[in-house]
Amino acid sequence: MGLATLIAADGQETALRQILTDRFGWSLPEPGGANVVGERGLVWSAPGQWLAIAETRHALDGLAEAVRGLAAVTDQSDARALVRVSGPCARMALSKGLTIDLHPSAFRTGQSAVTSIAHIGAQIWQRNEAPAYDLTVARSFADSFWSWLDHAAAEFGYEVVGTSGH
Repeated sequence: MGLATLIAADGQETALRQILTDRFGWSLPEPGGANVVGERGLVWSAPGQWLAIAETRHALDGLAEAVRGLAAVTDQSDARALVRVSGPCARMALSKGLTIDLHPSAFRTGQSAVTSIAHIGAQIWQRNEAPAYDLTVARSFADSFWSWLDHAAAEFGYEVVGTSGH
């Protein structure tokens, strides 16, 4: 996966919104939102900040040039690990360590949060109602997160569908 942080320059959010829509077909999500279609899109991270996601790092080529003067772009592809957790017990497993409420009345498809899980800083967004969640953690904490997730999901059983990385 390709990951990059976008931070809007002061007063440039409207222009950034337009260029991202025109050049990439992306729309900036509102605070606490995620606009992801397939494996491409944007996830809100903080006021004036978003995480850009694409199928590969190379799919983000041209992003920094396209938004020059409107936003700073920092490649996060090697800095963060992305994990997708899905299935009927995903919510229960993740709730064991998350500091936010994943109940469907509180957190739904298209919502995101910057939070912690098992004392590890994380960004999470809900992809669909299955439910499926994507989470990013600092790559240096990926092993600790995976160990926690292994224990949290053990009572439900789980299957690792695919892996990639270094």
